[in-house]
Amino acid sequence: MPKDTSIKSVLIIGSGPIIIGQACEFDYAGSQAALSLKDEGISVSIINSNPATIMTDNVIADHVYLLPLTCESLEKILSERQIDAVLPTMGGQTALNLCIEADEQGIWKKHGVKIVGVDIAAIEKTENREAFRQLMIDIGVGVATSKIANSFLEGKEAAQQIGFPLVIRPSYTLGGKGAGFVHKKEDFDAALSRGLQASPTHEVLVEQAVLGWKEYELELLRDNNDNVIIICSIENFDPMGIHTGDSITVAPAMTLSDRCYQEMRNQAIKMMRAIGNFAGGCNVQFSVNPADEAIIAIEINPRVSRSSALASKATGYPIAKIAAKLAIGYNLDEIENQITKTTSAYFEPTLDYVIVKIPRWNFDKFKGANRELGLQMKSVGEVMGIGRSFIEALQKACQSLEIGRAGLGADGKQSRNLDEIMHSLEKPSWDRLFHIYDAMSLGVPMESIRKATKIDRWFLNQIQEIVNLETELRRYSVNNIPEDFLYTLKQKGFSDAQIAYILHNNTTEEDVYQRRKELGIKRVYKMVDTCAAEFPAKTPYYYSTYEGENESIVSDKKKIIVLGSGPNRIGQGIEFDYSCVHGLLAAKQAGFEAIMVNCNPETVSTDFNMADKLYFEPVFWEHVREIIELEKPYGVIVQLGGQTALKMAEKMHEHGIKIIGTSFNDMDIAEDRGRFSDLLKDLDIPYPKYGVAESAEEALEVANHVGYPVLVRPSYVLGGQGMSIVINDEDLEKAVVSLLKNLPGNRVLIDHFLDRASEAESDSISDGDDVHIVGLMEHIEPAGIHSGDSFAVLPPFDLSANVINKMEEYTRKIAKALNVRGLLNIQFAIKDEAVYVIEANPRASRTVPFIAKAYDVPYINIAAKIMLGTNKLKDFTIERKLKGYAIKEPVFSYDKFPEVEKQLGPEMKSTGEAIRFIPDLQDPYFRHLYKEKSMYLSK
Repeated sequence: MPKDTSIKSVLIIGSGPIIIGQACEFDYAGSQAALSLKDEGISVSIINSNPATIMTDNVIADHVYLLPLTCESLEKILSERQIDAVLPTMGGQTALNLCIEADEQGIWKKHGVKIVGVDIAAIEKTENREAFRQLMIDIGVGVATSKIANSFLEGKEAAQQIGFPLVIRPSYTLGGKGAGFVHKKEDFDAALSRGLQASPTHEVLVEQAVLGWKEYELELLRDNNDNVIIICSIENFDPMGIHTGDSITVAPAMTLSDRCYQEMRNQAIKMMRAIGNFAGGCNVQFSVNPADEAIIAIEINPRVSRSSALASKATGYPIAKIAAKLAIGYNLDEIENQITKTTSAYFEPTLDYVIVKIPRWNFDKFKGANRELGLQMKSVGEVMGIGRSFIEALQKACQSLEIGRAGLGADGKQSRNLDEIMHSLEKPSWDRLFHIYDAMSLGVPMESIRKATKIDRWFLNQIQEIVNLETELRRYSVNNIPEDFLYTLKQKGFSDAQIAYILHNNTTEEDVYQRRKELGIKRVYKMVDTCAAEFPAKTPYYYSTYEGENESIVSDKKKIIVLGSGPNRIGQGIEFDYSCVHGLLAAKQAGFEAIMVNCNPETVSTDFNMADKLYFEPVFWEHVREIIELEKPYGVIVQLGGQTALKMAEKMHEHGIKIIGTSFNDMDIAEDRGRFSDLLKDLDIPYPKYGVAESAEEALEVANHVGYPVLVRPSYVLGGQGMSIVINDEDLEKAVVSLLKNLPGNRVLIDHFLDRASEAESDSISDGDDVHIVGLMEHIEPAGIHSGDSFAVLPPFDLSANVINKMEEYTRKIAKALNVRGLLNIQFAIKDEAVYVIEANPRASRTVPFIAKAYDVPYINIAAKIMLGTNKLKDFTIERKLKGYAIKEPVFSYDKFPEVEKQLGPEMKSTGEAIRFIPDLQDPYFRHLYKEKSMYLSK
């Protein structure tokens, strides 16, 4: 069936602010869907309250509504714009729930809007635990023994019938909210109450716990003709019991027998056809008993999911893009394959490589959090490694995590504490993978590790191979290591830094690199082509490995490499993805070949049609260096990828690689507290008194000199990592000892904390001659709460003209003094009309995307063109379009950590943000915020 020509305009519902369990993979899906529908000549409107994402930018949709995700907002849009259809399957649980609520209120019917991409009845069947269980029984698909409960009494009865261990799963929730295991009777009442409260319908499924079984996912697509294809099989490295968003996952499935896989396929297709009339993407989760390969279905999601983004990046098959076309009536055989451009989309991708996804956690932000992983998701982001073998992909994923690891082990970060290691194997947390390696290094028998973790022996054998290779490597030095053995190590994903660490004798990463070059051992790049090279691919999307042929053909165009920001984490989120996408678009518009390097499968910047060329690689020096050597770019942009990309600047500077925009030396002045304070002194700009200490003794001297309260922090941090405000010697000593223990060799900065000061910030663009103030924002909370956790108002609401003039004057002075080319963010503290500069960051900030949306000005695009040197500020006509004020609202995911205190301080804890427009300062919402501004401040 060709497309439904009655659909001329579609509304896509977004997923709102980033929270744990619903992150930017849905912005990726929404962006893909919007671009796919625009290709068909359809007018696309998007409703989403998240200002940090590229999805809510007018390069993606024709009409963007930055409004709260409520029925009132839908009414507002539908009364002023003709919308023919709504697509709710791209915005996670938030979008589905809003679609159902609007349907119940008759909003779609009243405005003549068709729901496409899913059937409300299908949502009901899959989200309602009892309906799903009954349907599976009716179609002959196995499910765990379970009972539904809508009350405390029913729950107790169910537990009595089924027996322990049990799992409690609330209906209509995302990210495992409220779910949990109950191993013994004494813990049941509390877990049941939590589950009933978490479900919007106060309904839970009490189910037999299949702990230790293997877990798999299949990503499927179905069209209106009932054609179904399997895009990807994904195996969880971790057995049942850990939320799949917190599990290490591998594609394709590694330990599945062919018989079991065929049976799983058949069941998935049967399930998808049974849930009703819908065309689009679907995710099915299964559990398999390792003893006899018995299969049970866990759940089915009739929408794109967290795994759809991963499966899209893993296979090169753009699930959301194709799902959007299916939603408007096309069949699979009527759509072209986006990679080959010559075959149809009615095919199943073939992988001749392995994908490993590792989640990224931020437990260090939540002091006292229960770090054990379970059914409730706790990770804030993820990375993906691509390699020719599981081991290579695993090591590359470890290098991508931004936790200071050079791979799996062999980097000086190993634990030798056997009790700690064995506890970690039985009670999994974020570092269990590393502890499996540590246990093997200490000689713990494989069977003991398997019993403790219930991880399949095949995976454990792979990790054992890494340990064995290290043992063999210890026999050599950098000069006598055999060529074929060094080649094997590189094929197994070992970084030069790991090899240097094992060889020790003062061997450096650079020594290993030079030895490799002498022996001619260098990376080649392979294409992700969806079809194992059966058809020629037109999409330049690459990963590295060690083999014969290099498939990345280098053009003779002038090139720009944009470095991405790695995994999402608190303090470095999706706003840097937004900046990177605009950097790529600006480079293309300025006539350069735009090349992207990043390892985050959730983001739009790693979509293979955003850049002219995508290298899906760790943002890790060795990988970046070799891409630069191959491509020989005109320059590299590090300003847009947050701290991840910025950390590479020094190495690039040392190797004579051109950094686009502000130079390394000028960026370093801003990062180095001493040099920056000297600069402020020369410019006659006030700043809080400070000192630097390398020991607790020095810290006490400094604190007594600058005066309590003081702000204590490590140098070179993002998101306020490790910052605290202390008011006496005893607290100071504790804070400093803890920092130096976790960051050996680092220096601690101690600033006088301006108590009861207001806080504000400026974002600006400088081209070397002129400075344009992008926006000034005033925080509602006082200084002391991290800017990312503060409600902030654009433009300022309570600062005098004198203070605003000073902020603008200081911004211009600092931009000139730092020779800024591109973006600059400055944080100010204001007390008694005096303006103090707290810090300056000559890079993309968390707030520029927000200001760009509020004023409707493409600021990052302008800044990127200035950085590239192709334009000056005077080439642009900048017109701000904001009426009234815009408020940046931080959003927290504390519900995932109920045991953590909700106090705010100088270390950032929010996972996302929303934008809210108010007409004036009499607005009741603003008045309420202002009244409570000091409530959460902790010392």
